Amino acid sequence: MRPTKSPLQAMALYSAILSQLVGSVLIGLFTGMWLDEQFGTAPLFLIIFLLAGLALGVWAMLQTVRKFESGDQ
Repeated sequence: MRPTKSPLQAMALYSAILSQLVGSVLIGLFTGMWLDEQFGTAPLFLIIFLLAGLALGVWAMLQTVRKFESGDQ
């Protein structure tokens, strides 16, 4: 039987997931907006970097959950 995780560890996991997803999406959003402003390509870079930020955020979230589930701290 696996040892149970404490509620504080679960809160830390949720906080890490939230910060990774929100942070990567915001970085992609602002980078895309800045590049669109520099090159005058209205929503092109915004969409590309927003989707890339979302994909990287989901990837980072999966890595964090796998690490948490395996017991590595």
